[in-house]
Amino acid sequence: MKLLFSILISVLSIGVSVAQNDSLPDQFNSPYEVIVNHLNYLQEDNYNPAQAAKSLRQGDLSQDELEKLAIELKQIFDGSGNYIYLDDVPKSPDYYDSTSFKKRYVLFNEFPEIYVQKEADGWFYAGKSVQDIDLIHKTVYPFGTDRLLNLLPKLGSKKYLGLHMWQLIGGLIIISVAFILHLILTLLLRVVIFRLLHKYGKVDLANNLILPVAKPFSLLIVFAFVSVLIPTLQLPIAISKYLILGVGALLPFFGTLFCYKMVDVLGAYMKKVAERTQNTLDDQLVPLVRKILKTFVILVGIMAILDGLKFDIWPLITGLSIGGLAVALAAQDTLKNFFGSVMIFVDRPFQIGDWITSDDVDGTVEEVGFRSTRIRTFRDSLMYVPNSVISNRTVDNHGKRQYRRYFTKLAITYDTPTDLIEVFVKGVEKIVLNHPDTRKDSYNIFLNDYGASSLDVMLYIFFKVPTWNEELRCRQEIMLSVNRLAEKLGVRFAFPTQTLMVEQFPGKLSLTPNYNQSKEEMNKEMEAFIAKNENSDGKEHKR
Repeated sequence: MKLLFSILISVLSIGVSVAQNDSLPDQFNSPYEVIVNHLNYLQEDNYNPAQAAKSLRQGDLSQDELEKLAIELKQIFDGSGNYIYLDDVPKSPDYYDSTSFKKRYVLFNEFPEIYVQKEADGWFYAGKSVQDIDLIHKTVYPFGTDRLLNLLPKLGSKKYLGLHMWQLIGGLIIISVAFILHLILTLLLRVVIFRLLHKYGKVDLANNLILPVAKPFSLLIVFAFVSVLIPTLQLPIAISKYLILGVGALLPFFGTLFCYKMVDVLGAYMKKVAERTQNTLDDQLVPLVRKILKTFVILVGIMAILDGLKFDIWPLITGLSIGGLAVALAAQDTLKNFFGSVMIFVDRPFQIGDWITSDDVDGTVEEVGFRSTRIRTFRDSLMYVPNSVISNRTVDNHGKRQYRRYFTKLAITYDTPTDLIEVFVKGVEKIVLNHPDTRKDSYNIFLNDYGASSLDVMLYIFFKVPTWNEELRCRQEIMLSVNRLAEKLGVRFAFPTQTLMVEQFPGKLSLTPNYNQSKEEMNKEMEAFIAKNENSDGKEHKR
């Protein structure tokens, strides 16, 4: 009797099941019905892949292929951490997408290829979406990790803390492998590379640059490994959503931190290169480039982290571009100074340490920044000149001189004999030629002018020295040598004087010369003097 009763119950159950299957829908009147049918019949307590596959446009695919694709589509949603809020799914049979101008509904911006579309016989996942499911599935589960989806669930079916045993074991394996991988990578970077750099004497590079980069790089690799394996656990969407978002944000975070530290390594290399060049402006350019690169890395990193958290960053970028235009209009002077600094680094009109003169600016360049150039004046004060101003001015760069000119007049007394003047001028010329830092191919030393109280000897020479201090030293050496020569020869230097002359005293001859010669006699004396000088000059040239 009990056996008959059991058989009867079984028959009734089969009948109810068949009746339920016969009552399941084959057509769907809205995007909501399509998506609910697909997700509802792939739940653990209501697993019916055949019914879930009805949400897909069949095309030329077999029933087994459709069921496989329906399961893969659900795995795409779970593995990417995309949660479908059913209340937001349109329920209207005539839903119209204003973006594509078609009767379709795109589920996620991350996967625009996956959408439901109204056909002649109802709403379905579009044939194009069905064709792309396998390809998208491989992107969500790369490197063959999709095979684990068929292996791990076979390890157990009991649930603990809401998770299957195979999910708990898989999570434990991922954590253990990630920890071991972190230790191995850290060991390689901190021991092998560290010792290698120590061997070649790069101790500072190892301590200050390589060690800070090791940990972010190791964590970057570890979280990249974790991000690949977490989707294979097929955790409940309420858990996987936030876990995948967290890993998706930490991955670009450690990538940004790694790139930020690598900028310091690049900066150290650029500094070494700049030290090999003679242009000191390169030394100032290195920290500026380092700041620009770090700022760029931070901005890109923030965008990548927001993208990892599945924020729609395009409105933010659009807002920044519009806001950037407003800021640019409000900060024209700042932008002018920035581009002025760019032109200074490109044209290189001066470099650090150069003495420059530009209008009321006169001093030594100490630093070129984004906004201004810092100049140390000879009063030891600091002038901050906006780059937009100094880049548009005429700059006299004294530091670019190959030679430094020295011009003065040697004033000697009028009572100095002519022959002595000639010997003195030749002596000064020899002093200049014998000095090690004077230019030997260009100088002028001549009796040049009759001054108010002196005969003026022009001293026009050049020094081949790099700095102003060296120029002052050379001036002093030349001047002291000229003074010693004058003392040796008995040449007296004149100073402004006035002589009071009384024309005539009673009983005294007048001081006014007596010009009793005729013009013809004067011409004869002049001709004789010129002829005598020509003969003496000819002899001098022959010598």
